[in-house]
Amino acid sequence: MAKHAVIIGAGHNGLVCASYLADAGLDVTVLEQQSVAGGAAVTEEFHPGFRNSVASYTVSLLHPQIIDDLNLKRHGLEILERAVNNFLPLYDGSSLVSYPDPVKMQREVSRFSTRDAERLTPFWQELDVIVTLVKDLMLTLPPDLDQPGLKDVWQGLKLGLQFKRLSAVDKQRLLRLFSTSAGEMLDDNFETDALKALIGFDAIVGNYASPYQSGSAYVLLHHVIGEVNGKAGRWGHARGGMGAITQAMAREAESRGVSIELDSKVEKILTSHGRAHGVRLPSGETIEADIVVSNLNPKLLFLSLLDAADISSATRSHFKQYKCQSGSFRMNVALAELPAFTAEHPPEALTGGIIIAPSLGYMDRAYTDARQHGYSRQPIVEMLIPSLVDDGLAPTGQHVASLFCQQFDPGLGPEWDLQRDAAADTVINIVNAFAPNFKDSILGRQTLSPWDLEQRFGLIGGDIFHGRLTLDQLFSARPMVGAGQYATEIGGLYMCGSGTHPGGGVSGAPGHNAAQRIVADL
Repeated sequence: MAKHAVIIGAGHNGLVCASYLADAGLDVTVLEQQSVAGGAAVTEEFHPGFRNSVASYTVSLLHPQIIDDLNLKRHGLEILERAVNNFLPLYDGSSLVSYPDPVKMQREVSRFSTRDAERLTPFWQELDVIVTLVKDLMLTLPPDLDQPGLKDVWQGLKLGLQFKRLSAVDKQRLLRLFSTSAGEMLDDNFETDALKALIGFDAIVGNYASPYQSGSAYVLLHHVIGEVNGKAGRWGHARGGMGAITQAMAREAESRGVSIELDSKVEKILTSHGRAHGVRLPSGETIEADIVVSNLNPKLLFLSLLDAADISSATRSHFKQYKCQSGSFRMNVALAELPAFTAEHPPEALTGGIIIAPSLGYMDRAYTDARQHGYSRQPIVEMLIPSLVDDGLAPTGQHVASLFCQQFDPGLGPEWDLQRDAAADTVINIVNAFAPNFKDSILGRQTLSPWDLEQRFGLIGGDIFHGRLTLDQLFSARPMVGAGQYATEIGGLYMCGSGTHPGGGVSGAPGHNAAQRIVADL
């Protein structure tokens, strides 16, 4: 008789893990508290006639192997490429556009600085060496640093060989990326404020910190390792919104025999003699299982779904201090017309990520302001208009825009219920300063504060990564040394969410890796 696995949470990693486990012959049930599968990667109508991705909003990190293994294209997934990566309007009426084509990008940067244009290609080439190494590690099981066995020793040797192949300069560069700030790295390489802002924006996405905070260089790296349709460093949109990804995953999982049960919140994980044996729902119903897999933020798993007696005091203490603090504020707006940016720009610029943050200094001040006042009075905003490439999201001639905003204090908690609308107005006013028709064109809006993201999607502190991407919470230490291989100290209890290696973003890698570990343990 097949072993029964229960997966808590039908977010994308839970669905990925479910498909691989079913393929290995397990009987798999996925329990999801919401009325739709997908977790934070869902699409909904937020205003009559207007649909958009609710939380996660763009595609780049979704691993190509997972796309192929789970037959996502056969299930209707189509990734639409952006004509440009990003567009940075500036106060003086000029702008900087980030083109995927390196020749066009070099020409664009040369308008600001010949020196920076010449430095751009070597900079990305140097970074690509590290990107290649990090990509190779995405679908790799980290070695256990607590109680290493022969497999861990072998894995450590393989990692050592990969590191050995790097030149001395690249080894030094790798160490710097994990320890230095993005601001320092960019200041060392470039002189143009706009260029540094355009590249440095990725360092504060989902990161409640200044771009000059140590470790922010790795957050930047985490965002540049992706690809779209086999093209490295590109960004795109899933036709139909991010829900198209998770609905394709759900269809594949169900085709493999997985049962996805919606409106099924898990209240407690049941354990006996140091081993998980099922879950309990709020109704009192229990579901027995040989294996339980959590796709939740690790803080929720260890501090809410398990009794204190189930785990060691060291583990409980660790997760009380585990850092989740994204500082993200998410909005969707229905628009009667396109924003008319006063900054000069080519028509295709609006298909990219429109970044309202003209310098690293602006980003640094936004963080300081948020710490003092709860949210920045000049926040960092990235706006995407997916209806420009996917016209099925809005009525003809009208548009939807995603606003992903940074530097909103996650520590305010429930107080966000009182601050939400004022913060949303601040965001709209910031965009309106660059596109004066924006405010008047808004037909409706959906607003999610860090507290809303936590309550609706389980993103503690609004943390889109399920845990800060710092050295003490990465690789074998994600989410904790001794639990960095998807298993926990409780027998039969595993993790497959973004709080495990390699971290957040819609990649599917944690779900894939967790399934490999579970199957190996059978």
